[in-house]
Amino acid sequence: MEFKGKKILVVGIARSGIAAVKSLTRREAVLFACDRKTSDELGDILLEMEALGVKVYTGSYPRVSQDRFDLLVASPGVPLDIDPFIQARNTGVPVMGELELAYLLKPDTVDLYAISGTNGKTTTVSLLQAILAADGRIALAGGNIGVPLTTLVDSMEAGVIVVEASSFQLETTCHFRPNISALLNITPDHLDRHKSMERYIKAKSRIFSCQNIDDYAVLNYEDLHIREMAQECPARVIYFSSQRVLPEGAFIKDNLIYFVMDDKVLPICSVDEVSLRGQHNLENILGAVAVAAIAGAKVETIRDILKTFTGVRHRIEEVVAVDGVLYVNDSKATNPESAIKALESFNEPIILIAGGRSKGSSFEEFARFIKEKVKELVLLGEAREEIRKAVMDAGFQNIHEVNDFNTAVATARELAADGDVVLLSPACASWDMFKSYEQRGDLFCELVRAMQPVQGG
Repeated sequence: MEFKGKKILVVGIARSGIAAVKSLTRREAVLFACDRKTSDELGDILLEMEALGVKVYTGSYPRVSQDRFDLLVASPGVPLDIDPFIQARNTGVPVMGELELAYLLKPDTVDLYAISGTNGKTTTVSLLQAILAADGRIALAGGNIGVPLTTLVDSMEAGVIVVEASSFQLETTCHFRPNISALLNITPDHLDRHKSMERYIKAKSRIFSCQNIDDYAVLNYEDLHIREMAQECPARVIYFSSQRVLPEGAFIKDNLIYFVMDDKVLPICSVDEVSLRGQHNLENILGAVAVAAIAGAKVETIRDILKTFTGVRHRIEEVVAVDGVLYVNDSKATNPESAIKALESFNEPIILIAGGRSKGSSFEEFARFIKEKVKELVLLGEAREEIRKAVMDAGFQNIHEVNDFNTAVATARELAADGDVVLLSPACASWDMFKSYEQRGDLFCELVRAMQPVQGG
């Protein structure tokens, strides 16, 4: 697609929007950008845009019509039901997301392995990238994790990009075609944006909708939503399962991880040799193993990385032990299902810090796990009343409500005893109190690392 001279409006000037502006500027497009933030709120970003010659609309959106813009580029965090996109649809102006833009810009010599799912994306992407890099490939990770995809495709002449693809990114794709796609799981999430599970599932399915029989789709056999979606998948489907032996795919048999395809049986390693904690991570591991094996990575390389890879920041991250209490940062658990997986990872008594902004999910099952696994619950944030009600309905009473994050951590410390785990696993988004789950997790780590052991304790 030719972008030179095209009048393009980028909606949303955060990380992905900035990357899209820079990529399109290099291709001599006529760039405009808009954001609901004011000039003061944008600060240095506004100066950066103006230095690139971009006309920026702040605090509101410009009118969209065919005589004003040839294309709109949507940043993933911007909902698609705001005026610019409604006007674009009504007047026939095409809309694409940053993920789609990156796909159209990438050289043919760069392959994309795209991973999506409600939970486990970042861990799986990071593990897969580590395997491929250790196998001698030029392999980078980006998309919804770390560096925007447009930035990466501009920096690579050849190699592989392991793409973390969110539902927000996928819903604005039309041509996006990864060489290998993977869907890890689908549970209710982001329903505040997608409005229904059907629309959420449809967004996720776009990860493989443009693939063909020469491509591969790695799918979780144990997820019924995904198994139903597989019937519409145009790529060659390879399953993985943590619960049964499969005739083809990645699975566990007699405590050993296997990958089988085209009559080749590859024993990878024992489950006991894997460094990642938690039953849920077996699914992430099997997904990564399947993609890596399809891509031709050596078994020895896969085995070596599985033995040494300990996870990613903000996901069941063991931070420090103080006075016999282990402090664990699971700030990336932004929905109840992800927080449940964290609770399942520990046998020790848990002091749980939870709460934040709800994304429209039910907290009922989360509450049942709290009753089963949690010793004391520290609640904060916008959703705390909703969580408290669900937890009390489940019969759990040890609830401590606080008004700020520092107090939450201090309260958890007071409640914890030798042998306990203090777990930050909010089951909610961070946006009511923080800019991101990373900022929330960083503050948790900072606070617990600053703790001084009790003298004589």
